[in-house]
Amino acid sequence: MKKQSVKVDIIAVAKAAGVSAATVSRVMNHPDLVNPSTRKKVDNAIRRTGYIRNRAAQTMHGRRSATIGLVVPTVTYSIFADLVQSFNDTVAELGFTVLLATHGYDLKVEYQVLRKLLEHRVDGIALVGLDHSADTYRLLASRDVPVVALWNYSEDSPIPCMGSDNSEAGRIAAQHLVALGHRAIGFIFPPTAENDRARNRRDAALQVVEAAGIVVPDEWSVQSLYSIAHAKTACLGLLRRKYPLTALICGNDIIAQGAVSAALELGLSIPQDLSIIGIGDFAGAGDLFPALSTVRIPAYEIGRQAGRHLVQRVAETAELPFLRTRFEVSLIQRATTAASPAIRCNTAPGAQDIGNQGGCVR
Repeated sequence: MKKQSVKVDIIAVAKAAGVSAATVSRVMNHPDLVNPSTRKKVDNAIRRTGYIRNRAAQTMHGRRSATIGLVVPTVTYSIFADLVQSFNDTVAELGFTVLLATHGYDLKVEYQVLRKLLEHRVDGIALVGLDHSADTYRLLASRDVPVVALWNYSEDSPIPCMGSDNSEAGRIAAQHLVALGHRAIGFIFPPTAENDRARNRRDAALQVVEAAGIVVPDEWSVQSLYSIAHAKTACLGLLRRKYPLTALICGNDIIAQGAVSAALELGLSIPQDLSIIGIGDFAGAGDLFPALSTVRIPAYEIGRQAGRHLVQRVAETAELPFLRTRFEVSLIQRATTAASPAIRCNTAPGAQDIGNQGGCVR
């Protein structure tokens, strides 16, 4: 393929499209302000000419880079898949590009990643959660760059936030199991020291259980990374100890999938022997066998609205109000939760009370 000997500029694109250079600039920077038929002509001309605009030069002259930095803990499994996809699609429709980075749930790494994105002169930053290092918060405060925290809502967040109340998600999960009559409930959560989402869910779930007069011994609570394999191993260790557990609350749907796999490997029936609930309602949760009961966090809508809000903050010259937006969570009961064995056996004809199992043989 023969290379072009002359660099194509915006004037060449304008001539090829039969429009002015100002119109080409508008299509690239504010496509929503241009007639769709004109946009199509300019887009076709850009493809024919092979034009690539020099973002670095624009940034040096004080113009926007039209990039948004999105930092998530991980892209493994489907934890943030809907969030990332909807955020990306929204900002792309508005003429911006997403620079995606991960930090592996390590806030020191997150700080370094954030520095690199700012070195690339991104126009805005989106982070997950409100747990960030002091260095990260100082860095954000020192830069005139719009920022928004996704996924977690707090009425006193130090930066704008758009997400769900993860404490409410934990409460709903625990209330569901308590309402089903479960009194022997285990907990499988990730380390919570640098993860406000997991910490809020776990603390709220424990409060619900304890308020119901249920004691959760320390040995009924185990840690797992957000990994199906790791969660399965942790759950196998818990269930093999023969504790009289009838239900498990999992930190999210990935951990719940590992718990389901462990229970089935040990020959337990779900939900007859063991109820399991996750949090998130990630893609595919309803297609598992058995279909996973969970608490839905509206990830797609969070990503869509956050993307639109951040681009608006970049584009507006006037200062916008400090925004905190809460998205409601909801219980999605499927096939992995049911009434506790004690409730089912005690309501069966001729049921007898057998020891502390309430009429059930486990």
